[in-house]
Amino acid sequence: MGKLVVTEFVTLDGVMQDPGGAEQESFAQGGWAFRSDRGADGDAFKFEELMTADAQLLGRRTYEGFAKAWPTMEGTGEFGEKMNAMPKFVVSSTLEQADWNNSTVLRGDLAEEVTRLKDDYEGDILVAGSATLVQGLLAAGLVDELHLMVFPVLLGAGKRLFADGAELPLALTDLRRSGEVAILVFTRTA
Repeated sequence: MGKLVVTEFVTLDGVMQDPGGAEQESFAQGGWAFRSDRGADGDAFKFEELMTADAQLLGRRTYEGFAKAWPTMEGTGEFGEKMNAMPKFVVSSTLEQADWNNSTVLRGDLAEEVTRLKDDYEGDILVAGSATLVQGLLAAGLVDELHLMVFPVLLGAGKRLFADGAELPLALTDLRRSGEVAILVFTRTA
């Protein structure tokens, strides 16, 4: 049975919105993750995380951003090849079709669809970005692990990783420092 792993870049105040700066027209603080050095160990962590995954589960907006960028990105080597080749599942009630290689739109009940994916895959199923989806997964108790790369930035506004009322029993299972960021891995305890 696969594990559902949520992997996020977050600020100290829990903001996860637009770390790369793609939404700068609608979110002035976008691109905050590039203001700090995540170090070689951070890059290695992200590489290892992707290489151990069997599939990705994404919300519509994150999927559309990834689908626009990754197929045309050059010089990404093994990381880019894996991103483009691996199975991708996008949770959406509005997306008509998913054109990025090896992508499928999921429209059914979230808990049922994710449980099926966990049964279908042995390795990790990664969820990156996708704030609304992640909050739904957390609320449904479907997240097995959280991988947080915490950047030394306070934004004071923006979409936050955890919704009010979010509750999930977790244990800190790994803590690393790389460059200016902290990498925290939490595993669900119940």
